[in-house]
This record gives sequence, structure tokens and C-alpha cells, in this order.
Amino acid sequence: MLALDLATWLFWYESFVGSCFGMAEHDWPIFGKDGPFIFQIFSLKQASQPVYKAMVALLLISFTLLSLNQPGISLQQRQQLQSFLLPNQCNERCGSFHVPFPFHLNASCVSVSKDFHLSCLNSTTLYLHIGIESYRILEFFSDGILVDFPGNSICRQYNDLNAFDFAGNDYFGISADNVLGLYDCEDSSLCKANCETNDLPGCDGNNGGSLACCYPLSDHSIWHSGERFSSFSKFGCRGFSSWVVPQGTNTGKRGVKLEWAIPRNKSEGVCARNADMVNATTVEAGVRCSCQDGFVGDGYANGSGCLKSCIKEGQEAYAEECDSPKHSKRKLVIVAGVLAPVFILASLVLFLCILKRPVKPGAFDQDQAHYRSTISFRKACRTRLFSYRELDEATRAFEDGQKLVDGTNGTIHAGVLGDGSHIAVQKVQCENERDLIHVLSRIELLSAVLHRNLARLVGCCIDSGYTLMVVYEYPANGTLEDHLHNSKGQNFGLDWYKRLSIAAETASVLAYLQYEISPPIFHHGLKSSGYIFLDVDFSVKVAGFGLLSSSFGEGANSCNNSESHHIHKMDVYDFGLLLLEIISGSKYSVMPSEALQKIKSGKLEEMVDPSLYYHEQPVFRREQIEIVADIATRCLLFGGDGKIGMIDVARELVHTAKESIDGGSKRGPALEETFSNSSLLQMISMSPDSIHVP
Repeated sequence: MLALDLATWLFWYESFVGSCFGMAEHDWPIFGKDGPFIFQIFSLKQASQPVYKAMVALLLISFTLLSLNQPGISLQQRQQLQSFLLPNQCNERCGSFHVPFPFHLNASCVSVSKDFHLSCLNSTTLYLHIGIESYRILEFFSDGILVDFPGNSICRQYNDLNAFDFAGNDYFGISADNVLGLYDCEDSSLCKANCETNDLPGCDGNNGGSLACCYPLSDHSIWHSGERFSSFSKFGCRGFSSWVVPQGTNTGKRGVKLEWAIPRNKSEGVCARNADMVNATTVEAGVRCSCQDGFVGDGYANGSGCLKSCIKEGQEAYAEECDSPKHSKRKLVIVAGVLAPVFILASLVLFLCILKRPVKPGAFDQDQAHYRSTISFRKACRTRLFSYRELDEATRAFEDGQKLVDGTNGTIHAGVLGDGSHIAVQKVQCENERDLIHVLSRIELLSAVLHRNLARLVGCCIDSGYTLMVVYEYPANGTLEDHLHNSKGQNFGLDWYKRLSIAAETASVLAYLQYEISPPIFHHGLKSSGYIFLDVDFSVKVAGFGLLSSSFGEGANSCNNSESHHIHKMDVYDFGLLLLEIISGSKYSVMPSEALQKIKSGKLEEMVDPSLYYHEQPVFRREQIEIVADIATRCLLFGGDGKIGMIDVARELVHTAKESIDGGSKRGPALEETFSNSSLLQMISMSPDSIHVP
């Protein structure tokens, strides 16, 4: 029993106790959000409160006794200590800043180079001096410093490209952790969609909103280490802002992060004992020191060095403390070894008593315990694991009045959790364990994608049997279907501008998933507008992905590549049906040929939603409706053959939506052919019978 380690204990803890009951995360504060997942899955259904409390108390005492014999320091604790910036040997301060090694204020303070000398103005503000420029320091990092633009006394939304005219030297370089917001660029090809999901505050500290053009320096496709920010002028950009977004987060801090390093040819004897030398990222031929596993500190011989770390008598200990006599601890371990089995046996007795109690219908299922404790389920549901009871109460027992959509990708019900947050629950019915594992892997892939037009995954839950429930955040404005068909009693319809924006945003996020994500992600069911949620600004949030399809997330090297290509084409076809619904306010999923026949006969106005008042629209708006009808027609005729891709559809819709914002009626080069003489008449001259219908 003395040899029982923490990992073995947690395995027993989850397997036996977790199979009896479960609790929400907040019920176990001593474990925090990283505690055993099994307690976040199930709800207490069988044990009475007195028995439950007694069992919990015994288990916690047993766990505490066993934990007293755990040597060493955890990886998480070690990382926290290593990330803490220790002050330099002179213990220098300036305002709220502790100056960390190798930076220094006093020239007599030991460092590695005078290039790390700082100045403190009015005992409050730190400055780094490089050449003739002075940079105000905003924050220290273990590998760099966050600085303001030189000479800036006020925050500016955008700065001139030459306002930060520094490319790098032997000790400092512009960090790849910076994310730029570029202003008024003539060539938008450098703009990257994958950084738009970052939370980048404005000058007032609040969220700055969406950037017109966003570029992360970590992309390295346009900007390279050693280049100045002025290099973006070749794209016609006139200004920029900068934020640092630390790795593993999506929250930015205004300023420019500079990475620091020591030239390799001057690094002899710099690193302390038990430290390794690591290469810098953006400082050419630069290195830093990092303590080895089992040691903490800054890693420098003239800094705090590397101290041995351990756990002694339940407390963190360092250096010689780790090697001191352990007689008192040995006695405590012997006592723990005697008492722990007693408490564990008592827990098992209570566990067996619980098992003998009558089990209510719908109570815990052993198969569910297996699935819910699998690595796949934990990785897929990386956010929150709901109990069935929570979702049942939130959706009023999944009553029909809460149903948003019942499509090929499963049913989705709206609900409200106990804390007042609105959710949408997608039920996915699996046939067997293989299907269940397949869906879990798809959820894991989808939850790793961040995009402003994707509905956020809140969590998931396994019902009895093989029913999996995926929980999305449900915005306040309902679904596109609600607004197109007034199914929820809206007293106003969608104007054409909103409809065009919705179409462009939906096509853009689908194109992003298919062309920017590897392996690509397909939706499989957008013929239903119920899968498109709308927030208060009528911005799109796509949900309800077909998680059971075997080609979801399969790349070009998949053994099922032909089916993946087929689904890619079906997404384009389904989007054509969605465009018809946006134009007409009616569903044409069963008979799309009817809509195409009206277009062929020159009767487009007959199928346009009456609430749009087609004949009262200005000429350029009527032309836009015709363009979207043209795109829908091509999606239906050629989407099934792969002759038009989602990237082509998105490009045309975004171009058309931009014209709507500009208020112009001229069409760009991509849409030079007009409705009257374009390929639309050629396409609709084909027999409706030749239309590809899945």
C-alpha cells in the first residue's frame, strides 16, 4: 500500500467512486477545473445525502494520507515557478516593476551585457534604450519584454509603419508572438482569417472589435525575422497596431514584444549548473538558459541559477532542504500507510451498500462509464461535460416546442441552463461503439477551430445507449430559419443587406473550414437554415455539423478520399439550396428545379420573398439579387460535379456584399458578365431534368 502512487490512486478513485455518482465541477473546489473528469459527467442519482457525505469524507481523508508520500514537484508547479520572474541580484525596482535578470538599472549590478541596461524615470517608468530610441517597458516575459512605440505619450488606434523602425540586433529581435492590425491595405492577400478570433483590446482597454486586416507574425509567409514593419508598405498598407498574444491564449496586450537573447559567441559560462542552453526564435545566433527538469530558477550563473526542487512534508522545498533528514516524514508515512487502507476499506463498504440500493430507471449504465472515462471523450469534450439531467431540464425534457431543427445531422433543441445561459443541444444517434468513438474524434477536431462565424462548442454529454449530445452556445437572435419564415413570431423580416451579409459570412466560414483547416471540415447539411444561428448583430454562427459522416475531417490522404470529394461537392450543392431559401424565404430542397425554371423563364421576381419588395428596390440591389440567384444556380448545376468550389462562391459573395456596403452599382472584374448576357442564361437553358439532385 505504501508503494501506491498518486496515478494508481486516481485510477481507482475514478473507476470505483466515479461509477457511483458524479458532481459538477464547482462541487469539488479542491480539485479545480483540472480535477478528475468523471465527477463532471454524472449526477448523483442513487446515494442519499448522508451516505454520500460520509463516503466523500472518507475518500478525501484517504487521498490526503496517501498524498503525503508523494516525492518531487509536479510539472504544473514547476512550470509556474519557472515562469515567475525573479528579481536580479541587486533586487532593483522601478514603480511596480521588479527588474529581472539580466536587465539592470545600476551599472555595477552584475549582468551579461550593458545592452540590458534600463533607466527608471521618476521612479515609476522603465525605459529600454536601443541606439537613439527609448522604448517604454510595459511588461516583462521570461523570453522578452513588451514595449510601447518610441516617443508615444498617448495610445493611437493606428501608427505609421515607420513609427517602430527597429529590425533587430545581437540582443533583441521582434517576437513572432506579435499580432498586427494593418490599416487601409490595397492588397488584402496578406490578411489572415485565423487571427481574427483573438481578443485584441483597443486604446480604452475594451475589445477593439474586428480588424479590417489581421496578420500574425508567427505566420512567416509575408514577414520574416529581421525585417522592419515598414516592409508592409509594399502591400499598400498605411498604418498598423500591434498586440502580443502569448502562445496558448487568444487574449492580446497592446504593444510590441521584443525577444531578448545572448549572442552565442559571448555565452561561455553564462548558464548555471543544471541549466541547458536553448536557441532564440527571432534573434539570430542568440541563446538563452533554461533549467533542467527537477530544477527551478532563471538558469543563469549570475542570476538565481537553478535550484533543486522537491516536495517535503507537503510543502515545496528547494536546494539543501531537499537533502535534509526525513525522520519526521518517515514516521508520518508509516502512520499514513496504516490508516489509508482502513479508510479505503470503509469507503468500499459504503460503495457496496450503495450498489445494493434499488436502481432507478435511467440510472447509471456501466457502458456509459466506459465511454465517459475514455481518453477520446475527455479530449473531445475539453470544455464542459454535462449530465443528462442538466440538459433535460434546460430543454424542458426536449419538448417539441424547443426544437430548432430536425435534419439529416440530428435534432437541435434550444435550452436555458440554470445559470441563465442559452444553449442549443444537438442529438447525434450512434448505432454502436465504433460510431460513438468516430463522433468523439470529430468533436475534438471541431472544438479546436476558432472562428467568429462558428457557433462555440460549450460541451457534450452521453445519454443512455449510444446517443451523444453536443452543446453549442445559442445566440439571442435565434436561427436564420426563424427570421426567413417568421416561425417564432418575429414582426419584421430580414432586409436584403442582412441576407447578403449572412450568405457571404456563411460561405466564408465554410470555405475556411474546407481550405484553411487540415484535415478539411465539411458540414453535410446546410440545406436547412435552422443550422445557422444569428447573434444580436445578425452575424452568422454555423452549427449542426454532420458528425456521423465518415468523410468529416478526412484529408486528401484519406483511404476514403472519393467520398470526401463527394461530400465537398454536396456542401456546395446544399449551399445553393440555402441561397434560394435566402432569396425566396421558401424551402426548395425537395424541388429545386421549380425555382430554376422560374429563373429560366425570366420570372425571378416571382420567387423573391415578397417582404423584400423587389420592384421597389434600387437598381443595384435588384442586380445583387440576380447575382446571388446566378451563384445559386451554378451551385445547383455544377456543385455536384465539382466544377465550382466553396472558395469561388465565397469570393463572389464577399465581393458583392462589399459593393453593397460601398453603395455602388458597378461590378468588379470577377463579376464582369452581367445577368442578362452571362452564363446564367446558358446554364438555365439546360433541361431541369439534367440538374444533379442528391
